[in-house]
Amino acid sequence: MIRGSLRRSAAPPLLLMFAFALAACSTSGATPLPTFEPSTAASAAGSCPTSQPPALAKGETRTVTIQTDKGAITIKVEADLSPIAAGNFVTLAGCGFYDGVVFHRVATLPDGTPFVIQGGDRTGTGSGGPGYSIQDEPVTATYRRGTVAMARSSAPNSVGSQFFIVLDDKDQSVLAQYNTYQIIGSVSSGMDAVDAIYAAAGGQEQPANPIAMIKVTVSNP
Repeated sequence: MIRGSLRRSAAPPLLLMFAFALAACSTSGATPLPTFEPSTAASAAGSCPTSQPPALAKGETRTVTIQTDKGAITIKVEADLSPIAAGNFVTLAGCGFYDGVVFHRVATLPDGTPFVIQGGDRTGTGSGGPGYSIQDEPVTATYRRGTVAMARSSAPNSVGSQFFIVLDDKDQSVLAQYNTYQIIGSVSSGMDAVDAIYAAAGGQEQPANPIAMIKVTVSNP
């Protein structure tokens, strides 16, 4: 879901990078960030795109609803935050790409602050994507509890399908150090479900029984 650039190809990169950052944190006092290395292999669903889809037009919004066993999560997606990333997320949600996909990663900062839940990889490993990546955009909004943003590696233009939901306002100080995770919107209702997904992981970064997005739908607005 997010973070710096430690790389190895032998295991799911997101998890490796986070583990390495945690190890560094224990000796240097640095705060770890989450991230992943995108796969070039596509995991298609229906008639999903194979390259960057059109940006969401200026001023437009969409409502994306994620149904889970822990309740529904409703996200207000706003084009003016990151039009390319917003258009990508809405297109993938609308074509069924996220249906059945799990929240494969649940992260906590070293001081015990809930950090993020992350999903959007159809392989469930943290290394999958839609088979393409999109262009970077400047981040102009603030990360806070309920913020929805796109996961990326440290490489330029590496955003694909993975996204995360911020769990605590205090996470702003960590994420703002990098300020590269394109914000696409915020949770308008259902943060209780987000918290339940975090709790269900039982402290595991890679949950043994991850919660799935049963159905993801898009409405206008």
